[in-house]
Amino acid sequence: MIKSKPAFIYAFIILGICMYMFFPFPNNVMLDAQATFMSFPIQGQDGYHLLGIIGSILFIIAIMLLFISLKKYRFRTVLVIVIVYAFLPSLLITAYQETLASGISAISYDNDGQCDFKMGDEMMDGECHLVLHNHGNEAITFELEFLDSFFMEEEDMRMESLMNIAGPYLITIEDNNEKTIHISELLDLSGVPNHIHSGTSYSIHFKLISGNKARIL
Repeated sequence: MIKSKPAFIYAFIILGICMYMFFPFPNNVMLDAQATFMSFPIQGQDGYHLLGIIGSILFIIAIMLLFISLKKYRFRTVLVIVIVYAFLPSLLITAYQETLASGISAISYDNDGQCDFKMGDEMMDGECHLVLHNHGNEAITFELEFLDSFFMEEEDMRMESLMNIAGPYLITIEDNNEKTIHISELLDLSGVPNHIHSGTSYSIHFKLISGNKARIL
């Protein structure tokens, strides 16, 4: 089945390097990506990602090496490898969080959070919902800080980060427990420039802070 062992081995070495370069933990490098290829951020709000472009080229080289290293079943083998490569990071992260991770490293987020904002006569109603899961064996308390999406940052407007006006938010999640977090605040925006007047934001992102450690989810 294998025609060239060196090419076969080099293909997996390069794939390993690619995954190491852009492993989405503890922070996900894809959060501000505007253009992507597989798990590589090609372009973000600050321009092109050189490492993302290099990673994409290395990935293509690895797939080519894998293809030429095989005698038969080339297409189906390459397809399986690409699928495994796409899902392997999330599986490894889950395995790590379920076994060895502690503190905020054991926290996972389903990327399904939402914030709603509505301006009143003088104050703004801000309301956010999100679900976090503590996979660790100990309860963890951390500070939650909301982050604006890169779309808002490009427009130089504040949206999700307006919730921080009423912060900080201290959250405690018991061990091996999933927690639905609902935060509702009346925000005083006097003196706050460049803010929205109403709107809804989906797939919100935020920073978890515990001591000298921080994660962006």
